[in-house]
Amino acid sequence: MSNLSAFFAQNVVKKKTDEFVVSEKFKEENGEPVKWEIVSLTANEDEQLRNEHMIEIPNESGFSIPKLDVGGYQAALVAKCVKWPNLNNAELQDSYGVCGAEELLLTMLDPGEYMKLLSRVQKLNGLDIKLSDLVDQAKN
Repeated sequence: MSNLSAFFAQNVVKKKTDEFVVSEKFKEENGEPVKWEIVSLTANEDEQLRNEHMIEIPNESGFSIPKLDVGGYQAALVAKCVKWPNLNNAELQDSYGVCGAEELLLTMLDPGEYMKLLSRVQKLNGLDIKLSDLVDQAKN
């Protein structure tokens, strides 16, 4: 059995990071593609994002059912996880004529690049696991 101290906050790896090229269109001065840096979130940070992107869907009985705005949540998740470039930089946003990190991402990336970034963010945060995989693991 492991020592309990392995779980103490000061002994835990704080956040996972990853660097990779999202797009070949962003170049360093030497012509090399710029690597983006992404960082993982805590479960608490993810829960806050989910709560911010819940919408109420009215049903026939007059009650509302909470539903996650998946697109809004995903855009916020990616924006929160991108550490470099700084998507909250006003000068960068101004250069694209947008306001906000999510809007900047959706403007500066094409759909394939955005999906590549989203996929990498989900994987870094452990959100790429399929329900069927979890069921299979439970069976074993």
